[in-house]
Amino acid sequence: MQVVVIPKSGGYEQLTLQERPSPALASGQVRVDVEAIGVNYADCIVRMGLYKSAKEFVGWPVTPGFEVAGVVSEVAPDISDLQVGDEVMAVTRFGGYTSELCVARGQVFPRPKGFDAAASAAFSAVHLTADYAMAELAAVRPQDPILVHSAAGGVGGVLVQLGRHRGCHVVGVVGASHKVDLVRELGANAVIDKSREDLWAAAEAEAPGGYLAVFDANGVATLGQSYEHTAPTGRVVVYGFATMLPRAGQRMNYLKLAWDWLRTPRFNPLDLTSSNRSVMGFNLSYMFEQTHILERSMARLLELADAGVLRPPPVATYPLSKVGQAHRDLESGQTVGKLVLIPDARYEAGPA
Repeated sequence: MQVVVIPKSGGYEQLTLQERPSPALASGQVRVDVEAIGVNYADCIVRMGLYKSAKEFVGWPVTPGFEVAGVVSEVAPDISDLQVGDEVMAVTRFGGYTSELCVARGQVFPRPKGFDAAASAAFSAVHLTADYAMAELAAVRPQDPILVHSAAGGVGGVLVQLGRHRGCHVVGVVGASHKVDLVRELGANAVIDKSREDLWAAAEAEAPGGYLAVFDANGVATLGQSYEHTAPTGRVVVYGFATMLPRAGQRMNYLKLAWDWLRTPRFNPLDLTSSNRSVMGFNLSYMFEQTHILERSMARLLELADAGVLRPPPVATYPLSKVGQAHRDLESGQTVGKLVLIPDARYEAGPA
């Protein structure tokens, strides 16, 4: 099988494509013949050596990847509710950049109706992240004003759709003009293009009383103001720190990283209680033991996807051997929707 291995932290040159024997199938596992692999910004952070859970659960070398779609090719004897040939998607705590994956039954789900393999591979990580942030943490209600940073990205695009479905007043933020139309199509009531207008002046104009939920994966660049623009009883939900990390082709600047860490807001519990505002954070890779949460969230998401509430994202595909280019493009900040890797043999064969 093909597998991408990162032997040590570094640039795109560390993404090494290898051929390896197929792994043995363990009790309670399903073998998936992988058709497509979702690429997430977290994978880039793993490559940089800055993803804490990758160090804790895997170490070096590591194969990145949280989500795949494919066809069941084998099931363990103790599994009776899946059959060889079933089209599925799966979430995995690392190891997804491969043409063949053995994964626990509880991490395998049916594909949403109308989603092909590429769209299904791009579903799990961003949708589970967005749903947990909105349904479990922010608990938004109809008419609530909410602000979504990076609204044209994977998680941001799902947050926009979920917020509109819940009847919120959704304000999306993008960093380039070519992303505005997509976010409007996803259901945002207003879109702020921070490349052309002052972000926080526009945000205040849309919600003079503040936002009841702000979803922020930027880190130090926006986190402080996100909190300041949260209304009483509102919540800032943090699920990343993208602006602290290098853009495409840049070397890791540890001095800048340390400076940004020092400048990151620290929230005083006394202020939180007196202002009635909350700051919440989470990382999906630490939640795999919380199977009840993942299953509840996925059931909710599949129902919405099957009903047409959640639409397949725009997808750009790359052969697995071009994984470095996919990382470079994702880090550029110019992509829209999701990037997906296809095992080389399938990519070369083209559509079935």
